[in-house]
Formats: sequence, C-alpha cells, structure tokens
Amino acid sequence: MLSGLALATLSACASTPTRKAPHVTAPPVGRNVGVLLPLSGANAGLGQEMLVAARMAMNTPTAPTLDVHDTAAAGSNATAAAQAAIAAGDGLILGPLTADETMQAAAVTAPVSVPMLAFTSDMSVARPDVWTLGIAPEQQVRRMVALAVQKGRQHFAAFLPDNRLGHALGQALAQICGEYGLQSPQIMFHDGTQNTITANLNTLSAYDSRAATVPQADPAEKAANKTVESLPASEALDPINPDGAPLPQATQDSTTLPPPLNIAQDMPPAPFDALLLGDTGLQLGMIINALGQMHVDSAHVQIMGPGLWGAFASKLSALQGAWYAAPDPASRQAFIQQFMAAYHHMPTPLADLTYDAAALVKTLDQNRPAGSANGYSVQALTRPDGFGGVDGVFGLMDDGKTRRDLAVFQILPSGGSVMVAPPAGKLGHDGN
Repeated sequence: MLSGLALATLSACASTPTRKAPHVTAPPVGRNVGVLLPLSGANAGLGQEMLVAARMAMNTPTAPTLDVHDTAAAGSNATAAAQAAIAAGDGLILGPLTADETMQAAAVTAPVSVPMLAFTSDMSVARPDVWTLGIAPEQQVRRMVALAVQKGRQHFAAFLPDNRLGHALGQALAQICGEYGLQSPQIMFHDGTQNTITANLNTLSAYDSRAATVPQADPAEKAANKTVESLPASEALDPINPDGAPLPQATQDSTTLPPPLNIAQDMPPAPFDALLLGDTGLQLGMIINALGQMHVDSAHVQIMGPGLWGAFASKLSALQGAWYAAPDPASRQAFIQQFMAAYHHMPTPLADLTYDAAALVKTLDQNRPAGSANGYSVQALTRPDGFGGVDGVFGLMDDGKTRRDLAVFQILPSGGSVMVAPPAGKLGHDGN
C-alpha cells in the first residue's frame, strides 16, 4: 500500500534557522540535472538507494547526466549542494529530501529560475518553481472526502496528533469540506498520552451529553479490560510524510487499557458521520480503545486515516471498515521486479519518487524543442496529461503541488485491506 508504505521516523523535520543564501551567478543552463540527497550520515542508506533508483530511470546512453551532491557531507547542506548544482549549469534540480532542506535550496534556485522537484510531501513549501513530489496529506484527504460525500456523509470531524502531520491533515480536511460546501469540521488534537486521548475524544464525541440520554447499564454488564496489540514502528521513511515528526515506537508487549465506560447499549450516535485519524503505533491502539469507550463505531461513523496504515493493515482488524487512500499497489509491481532483479531487495518507497523524477526528466529531454538547451520549461513540466509513474499517473500543477490518482482501501474484519474505490483514471479534482 502506498508503494509498501513504511512508517515515518525522520527526525530532520526540526526547524532549520533561515539563512539568506549567498548570491549565485549561474552559467547558462544545460541538459544535466542536479541531484541533492543525503549520501552520508544517518540517512546515507536511504539517499544511496534513492540515487540508485534515479540512475535506473536514466537507462540510456543519451540521457542527461545526473550531477550528484551530498546534502549531508561534512561542511555541506542543501544550500551548498544547490549552489554547486547551479554553478555546474544544471538545468533542473531533483531533491532535496525534507521541507526544511527544500526551503534552503529554493533560496538558491529560485533567483536563477532553475526548477526543482523536491521529494518532500509538505505542500507548504510548494511554489511555481518548486514542486513537492511526495504523496501529501491533502491528496489523501481529498480522495477520501470525495468518496465519503458520494456515500452520503455530511458531518466530518478529525482527531489528530499535535504534530506536523496532524496539522496538515486537519488543515486539508477544513479546506476540502469548505470546497464541498459542508459545515466546518470539528477538529481536535491530542498530545499522545492516554489521559489526553480519552478526555479529548470524550469532548469531540459529545460522550457525556449522549450518555445522559440513556439509563446506566447494569453493573454486571461491565466489559473486561480490552487489550490492544501494539502496532509496529519502522525505521524506514514514508513518501507521504518524510518531514513528519518521529512516530511513537511500539513496544513488543500488548498494552492493557481501562475498561469501557458502563452505559446502555442504545447510546445515541456521535455528532459526526466521518472521522479522520492520523496516528500510528501505540497511540493508534489507545485511540482504538477510546473509540470503543466513547461508543464511536463503524456502524455510524466512517473512520478515515493516513496511507501509512497500509504498511500494517493486517494489524488493524479493530478498525474494520476504516479507509485510507493510497496508490494502487499493482502499479508498482513492474518497478519492484526490475529493482529486485538488479539489487535483490525490495526498494524503499521513497525510491519511487527519485525514479519517477528521473524518468520525467528523460521524457522531457527526449521531447525538447529543436534548438533549446533542455526541455525543462514550466509549460513542459506542467503538461495537462501528467506523467506515468511507479505509483500511477501524476501531474505537476502551476502552484508547485503534485496531483496523484489515488485509490481508497478498506480495512477488513480479519485485518488487511481491500480496494473499495479504484483510482479515478485521470488527474481530475476528485482523483487527487
């Protein structure tokens, strides 16, 4: 799911002080392409694999040369790497990886009008000359809201972690509900502790007022403590949110939480019929338990979550019926086979982005106008039909955002998932 989604643990999301980039006088741009990746340091393995994928896409002798620069080398950063690429006359930049690095590099590339295809999913850094290739939270939320509205859902809410990813999901939900003419969604955040999760979900679901309308259940009906299996954390990065805050690490043991509140079975439904979540790991287990305590169930509420869930859908039987949006995994099979034949292991999901970016470059170079230095014009980059990618069709928009054709998957009662809405087959508004 989502190209074999892994959970995000990149700590590079911490704010980087903004420094004015030194002025760079660029030579005439050519066909060569700058590549800015972490090729040393903590993320060297990831950067090297992403570079391998980019080189796989440039598989012809006449393809443009990749001018590679390490953003993590001693004494270097994204600013210095971008300066070196511009000084070399590169006509397009692929990378860097995170939102903070993208802002640094853009301060160098924008004044000389060299386009950049960054691998972040943080749309806040998108601009007309900087495209964010990661599968952004906004794209996932848009796809799920479109399907939910088609199925008659009208009242949306969100219960999200108080971090970068959570706020991006919340902002997306508010914006998209407005576009559909729906009432503003109720959005509440939590700090990841059991007390906050329980208290805030109690408020969001209007539990107390709902419980007041029904008689108390017989004490003999009290449920036993529920045990929620800890959900796995991963050391890999995810193309949805490589910039997000580190996700909580799960323990090896199950986590026992307090029993559900003792109320009658005819509790009125929650004041929303669609609920967006954003957690993974142990915190998601706490939320699943709290949803049960607050009598928020799939019979009345469509639960929605991030594409990160695809990496461990087999563990999510307690969320049966919940949705997440991600590319159709069938789209990725040819790339996986090609990569494994050459390197004998599964590619990381972020390798998809570097492969796609390099393949895009090769396509534009092969179709460049006669007499032009390269084919990397804004008009060529934002062509309406988009480009074929490892995870399906994608297109670059004038404002720096990337359109993607996502499917919607539903968690099965036994765990795992099934596609319930295929990609739209086009780069239309609802297919993002």
